Amino acid sequence: MDSQPPRGSILHTAKAVAWAFLGIRKNSAYQQDLRRLNPLHIIAVALVAVVLFVAALVGLVHWIVN
Repeated sequence: MDSQPPRGSILHTAKAVAWAFLGIRKNSAYQQDLRRLNPLHIIAVALVAVVLFVAALVGLVHWIVN
């Protein structure tokens, strides 16, 4: 048997990225994410989150200005 930890899902990756956006994360959970999550998935989910965040801010500004 191999002792590799189970790979994280996209949902788990999204949760880790959301915690990173807030800046609130336990060191033990961060270390577990380093072992479990795929760095390419983290980058992809983070880019999508940034695009959604910027789009939400632009939409909010347009709504307030009108």
